[in-house]
Amino acid sequence: MSKLVFKEIRLSGSGGQGLILGGIILANAAVNDGNKVTQTQSYGPESRGGYSRADVIISNEDINFPEAIRQDILLSLTQEACDKYSLDLKQGGILIVDTTFVKYIAIQAPNTYELPFTDIAQEQLGTQLVTNILSLAFLVRISGIVNEKSLEKAIRKTVKPAFVDLNIKAMKLGFSLATKEKRLRQKEEDLEVQV
Repeated sequence: MSKLVFKEIRLSGSGGQGLILGGIILANAAVNDGNKVTQTQSYGPESRGGYSRADVIISNEDINFPEAIRQDILLSLTQEACDKYSLDLKQGGILIVDTTFVKYIAIQAPNTYELPFTDIAQEQLGTQLVTNILSLAFLVRISGIVNEKSLEKAIRKTVKPAFVDLNIKAMKLGFSLATKEKRLRQKEEDLEVQV
């Protein structure tokens, strides 16, 4: 009998940051992996600038309730989203924040990752529009929540053809940033063991 897998992921920020698309891509990637998935979304009355979130639940068994209650992984691209949702993160959960806009974190957990995703997207890819894919790819490599090939397949299937190449570049950059972060943390752990 296989072990129960049940993970709740919330992508949060403001309207216009592409988080709903990110949730759809993550859900498609999980389906590509053969999992059962629900994807729900919520956003404020403003199409841009208001709050936005996409919840994805991934399980290898039936899912009884479609919305995330206590997240295993939370991505917050704005201060408002971080303030609003970080207290719903499970103990030991992964918190990923965009320090371009998030300047203060109410909870400080060992699995917190802080990077200026929007600034990095602008500087290295020439646009902030792919911050959603950049940070999603970072999340996927850090957590292993879905297969990376499944994520790429979902991006290619979901994104408009004219933007596929740019989004794949953003995905690869997100993977690279996550690999660097993992190495840095491993070095820090090794130093602590030596002391």
